[in-house]
Amino acid sequence: MSATTLAQLMGRTQLGVPSAYTERDSMLYALAIGMGHDPLDETELDFVYERRGRLKTVPTQAITVARHMLIFEVGMRVEKFLHGQQRLVLHRPMPPAAELLGDHRVLAVEDKGADKGILVQTLSQIRLRSGEPLFDIDNLYFCRGDGGIGSSGSVQRPVHALPERAPDLTRSCETLAWLALLYRLTGDRNVIHADPAIAKAQGFAAPILQGSCTMALACREIISGVLNGQAERIRSFGARFTAVVYPGDRVQTEIWIDGPRLHFRCSVPARQSVVLDHGLCELTA
Repeated sequence: MSATTLAQLMGRTQLGVPSAYTERDSMLYALAIGMGHDPLDETELDFVYERRGRLKTVPTQAITVARHMLIFEVGMRVEKFLHGQQRLVLHRPMPPAAELLGDHRVLAVEDKGADKGILVQTLSQIRLRSGEPLFDIDNLYFCRGDGGIGSSGSVQRPVHALPERAPDLTRSCETLAWLALLYRLTGDRNVIHADPAIAKAQGFAAPILQGSCTMALACREIISGVLNGQAERIRSFGARFTAVVYPGDRVQTEIWIDGPRLHFRCSVPARQSVVLDHGLCELTA
């Protein structure tokens, strides 16, 4: 059973938390998800090179620039956390650099049992220092070592159904063996992504790739393969994490185009494993 009580967890809020990111952070993030792999690709160059003052930002970078510590500082088994689901809603395009304020809250806890763990849903609402809303992030975490504390609220796990037809576009990319180590420099330093001994103790063959990195890979495929670099058109982006990716895996992304709604799913064909499912990217017209 967790050393953390339900009352402690449901009472967790962090309001007006300051954070900031620079153009360098934006370029590092883009490089960490493979942007600029071909330095002659004009579509991706604007995300990794500040030429002519028009540096672009990958929307999923929002996930890394205003991280909260709501469930990481209350005695829970952090090394057994897994990311279950994530949805980003953008109120305006991400600027290449900004100073931010964030409000973070635990919304709900669902206890699966002392031997199984708990689901924890959080909401982050981020605004510019000027007060303008920038983005919201809804996260669902599976905390495998903290069951037996009881439930509160209603954890929302909406499933977005994919079209029942062949995808309109399929793209694939081979991840680097050291990708998790590079990506953790953008903010996610959970030890399970870096420490082989801890990863093996939790039942994995090696350190696993961050779920938010897998989602960012899908976002990159949509930006480059569908939007011709127009990342500013993305208004929401979310998916469910269904299996792990190991750095070095080849990740395949299937994309269905339905007007301003793009559906997507990611898999690792070598293991016949769907790693990201029920994906939805909503666009401006």
